Amino acid sequence: MTTAEWPILYREHLDIVRSRADDALARAGLDALVVPSGTLHYQLFDDRDYPFATNPQFKAWVPLTRNPGSWIAYTPGAKPKLVYLQPRDYWHVVPQAPSGYWTPHFDIVVIREPEEALRHLPPDPSRCAILGEPQSALGAYVPDNPQKVLNYLEYHRAYKTPYEIAMMRAASARGVRGHRAAERAFRAGASEFGIHLAYCQAAGQDSETLPYGNIVALDTHAAVLHYTDRGTVAPRPPRSFLIDAGASHGGYACDITRTYAHDQAGEFQSMIDAVDAAQQRMCAQVRAGVDYRQLHLDAHLALAAILREFGVIRMSPEAALESGVSSVFFPHGVGHGIGLQVHDVAGFAASDAGGTIPKPDGHPYLRLTRTLEPGMVVTIEPGLYFIDMLLETLRQGPHAGEVDWARVDAFRPFGGIRIEDDVACTDAEPLNLTRDAFAAA
Repeated sequence: MTTAEWPILYREHLDIVRSRADDALARAGLDALVVPSGTLHYQLFDDRDYPFATNPQFKAWVPLTRNPGSWIAYTPGAKPKLVYLQPRDYWHVVPQAPSGYWTPHFDIVVIREPEEALRHLPPDPSRCAILGEPQSALGAYVPDNPQKVLNYLEYHRAYKTPYEIAMMRAASARGVRGHRAAERAFRAGASEFGIHLAYCQAAGQDSETLPYGNIVALDTHAAVLHYTDRGTVAPRPPRSFLIDAGASHGGYACDITRTYAHDQAGEFQSMIDAVDAAQQRMCAQVRAGVDYRQLHLDAHLALAAILREFGVIRMSPEAALESGVSSVFFPHGVGHGIGLQVHDVAGFAASDAGGTIPKPDGHPYLRLTRTLEPGMVVTIEPGLYFIDMLLETLRQGPHAGEVDWARVDAFRPFGGIRIEDDVACTDAEPLNLTRDAFAAA
């Protein structure tokens, strides 16, 4: 992406954002859209604030992520307005004046105190759709989040503009730098905490700017799906390493997972390779017209085939899926939408007017049930895990005889495997943003 292309992509993106806002307001019978960036939240009985997270409805308009107290105000047919808080403050770093390729498209008003925004917002709050957290209320501008507006905007947010795809490519490049550094740290014998620091250093982001908390898991910790404890002492020698870590760019996220074996010639590495190959076949299924629910069920069949190939189960993949045995080893969904949020919104939306597309029976943790269409970006993250709690239930159930428990015991010390890429659906071949970033690196 060249510097000259960003202004063009952004202009086209903003045209689409404005058009969606026009349609959403018309459906709700309202005159204007008002979007606060958000405010700082302070801990109870303390003067420490939580890390600031920008309202995703705000950063859909502008690539600003560290600007509490600012507002977007938009009336159809008029130039959008950015009310930009640049406080007088010698305790903290003050945001720089707005600059960049996006600024010519806004009427920008700089304020010094949050309350000054009231003079620059539409005159009648009752005629506005105000999208944000309750804490962002300012005078009569209290976020009401009208459902008709949210339904429309969130449904269409699944269709990424070329500008948004470019943002996610930039986030992926940053994330891949972190992943490569994390693997090097693992190979060098670092602890989970040390690997996390190596990732943050290479990605140039920390807990306040990463899109989610890094999962850095050695050995059996990989069997905890959202493991975030980050031990300070590494096992000697380590057996395996699972890292689920992303990065951000201009408010857009990437979400990448890789798994490594310490013994690169051992059987667990062979299982990783098998999951990786199956995952790439799943990524190739990200095509227009594909029901994501079917992709999830196909993932169960593929992973059950791997379990059978490695002697863990004796039943057919179809029987493993039907009986729920595959869900013991693959207990989460195959992925989710991604963009302004890691788990992007409207994954179950039946239409831009509302409604819900149900999850497949027996698969409560799937986060996306829509049919894929060009512009959608989804994660594909199959996994195989050896989770004691789930295995105990299986051992006591009617299908215990279909499992080779000695094989389970052989793999249990490695924890588990997950491979995850971010994949864009197009009119033709899918775009694997993650694999492209690894190849470019």
